[in-house]
Amino acid sequence: MDKEEKKEQEVNYEEENNESSAVDIKEKLKKLKEKLEQCQQEKQDNLTGWQRSQADFINYRRRQEEQMSEWAKMFGEGLLRDILPVLDTLDASIAHSGQSENGLVSVRDQLIKILAKHGLTEMKSIGEKFNPEYHEAIEQVEGGEEGSIAEEVQKGYLLNGKVMRVAKVKVNK
Repeated sequence: MDKEEKKEQEVNYEEENNESSAVDIKEKLKKLKEKLEQCQQEKQDNLTGWQRSQADFINYRRRQEEQMSEWAKMFGEGLLRDILPVLDTLDASIAHSGQSENGLVSVRDQLIKILAKHGLTEMKSIGEKFNPEYHEAIEQVEGGEEGSIAEEVQKGYLLNGKVMRVAKVKVNK
């Protein structure tokens, strides 16, 4: 083989290699693009799943907080209902003793302040118009304006603005 033939064979070999190399590069590029698209889709799926999980977790936490708040209110309401008879006994003791400066008054005031922190308030009844939502009439008496409350036999209480216990009252005829 002479030099020219050798050179020609080398050139043909290089052209073939370049052509196969170009085909290989195109195939590799095509595969890389497919893989990139697949990775982008996977990334989007993961992001969407993560966002959904975040929203679910936030909703779960909000529901748990609401439920705990409801449980606390129910527990508090039950406890307050149990304490009301003690408050009634204190009121009766104070009324019976007739002394405004005894220790029972300060104990009662402290108890009322503690209960007020938890949303309990006394209803004002005497002199008010009778309202069956807030009052239970146990007797009708002579005197005063008709339908107004003459005497309060048992105090009524509101818990966070809702009637916890109606007041037992005597109403004017």
